[in-house]
Amino acid sequence: MKKLLVLLVALATLAWSYDVALSTSPPGAHPLWVLRQEALHLSGLLSVSLMSLAMFLATRPAWLEGPLGGMDQVYRAHKWAGILAVAFAAMHWLIELAGDLLKTAIGRAGRLPKVKYEGLLEVLRDLAEDMGEWAIYGVLLMLAITLWQRFPYRPWRCVHRAMPVLYLMLALHAALLAPPDYWLQPVGALLAVLLAAGIHGAVRSLAGLIGRERTVGGEIIEVERPAADVLRLRCRLDARWRGHRAGQFAFVTFDEREGAHPFTIASADRGDRVVSFAIKALGDHTARLADDLHPGQPLRLEGPYGRFELSRCDRRAQQIWIAGGIGITPFLAWLESLQGAPETAPAAELHYCIRDHRTDAFVTRLHELCARLPSVRLQVHDSGRGDGLTSWNPGDVRSAEVWFCGPAGLAQTIRKILPRRLRFHQEAFAIR
Repeated sequence: MKKLLVLLVALATLAWSYDVALSTSPPGAHPLWVLRQEALHLSGLLSVSLMSLAMFLATRPAWLEGPLGGMDQVYRAHKWAGILAVAFAAMHWLIELAGDLLKTAIGRAGRLPKVKYEGLLEVLRDLAEDMGEWAIYGVLLMLAITLWQRFPYRPWRCVHRAMPVLYLMLALHAALLAPPDYWLQPVGALLAVLLAAGIHGAVRSLAGLIGRERTVGGEIIEVERPAADVLRLRCRLDARWRGHRAGQFAFVTFDEREGAHPFTIASADRGDRVVSFAIKALGDHTARLADDLHPGQPLRLEGPYGRFELSRCDRRAQQIWIAGGIGITPFLAWLESLQGAPETAPAAELHYCIRDHRTDAFVTRLHELCARLPSVRLQVHDSGRGDGLTSWNPGDVRSAEVWFCGPAGLAQTIRKILPRRLRFHQEAFAIR
């Protein structure tokens, strides 16, 4: 994820630098005015480049899961590309305002002459300048409510739908206000490609086409409540479902007003188009599901996505699997997928961290599954009995590979317990 963002920033900066190296300042131009102009160009280029990337990644391109390491990393790249884009947009806006300070400090003498335009092009440039300013205000507001985690999800989702429109306003701003010589140089080619990718993403979003080719219908066939705060669903999907690999997740829509939410598929693929989900009440939406869902109710599922897969485990390395709470769901799918061929199961330690084994929804099922897999050793860490993971002595695990799914705080605890530089696989999915 970081490599992708660094690569894009580096490419945009190099392309801008090439243009700067070829350009010459007009006679009498003051260095500060020249510096302001080039800073304005660079900040604008970086902002629209990163915004274009964020817009394209919002289409959930499944072909990028391999290079980036899963859809969770695609979403992380989308999130941070958007944050950086807004930061550079704010910088661009502040640099533009700095023109008044320069007029006061050094006067108008030495300003760079403006390129003259006429007719329709001049009208369009004036419109693009105004639209860019309003769009910057909009994306700043968007960033503020996205980072404010207490802002309710449903209103955030409605506001977030305006992002493609704001992007198209910024794309028009960038295309019409970019220096004319850009279009004859590498920076123009880069900008054109990025704008095309971003516009593609914006149009697909506005048309409701994101994930359409991976979306199937289905219905709920069973609803269970194995614990007070856990809901288990079994769903049968239609004939277009292409199956899944154990550990993957899907975006599930139960209510069109609420939209799609990501849930891990908590069962192995048996070829019958039946999938299971274990959903914990972690927010308003998931808390209401126990009362709202019933057998026979239709749903829409988009996926599967994700690279948290058993097939990616390195069989030569010591396997340490750690789950916290509802994070056990991908491991349930792993264990189920091994039931038909126990001899193929890797030697692994499965650590399950819970608060109270007496009320936990999965302990009994885990014992049943692991009893048929001699090479998988289950350890349940019950913090209610003082047997939390902090009391675990991992021993010599320098050659181990760790697969973790659970709360971020537990991940930080694990990283303190285990030696550094271990291969640590963690699905870091977050919808916002």
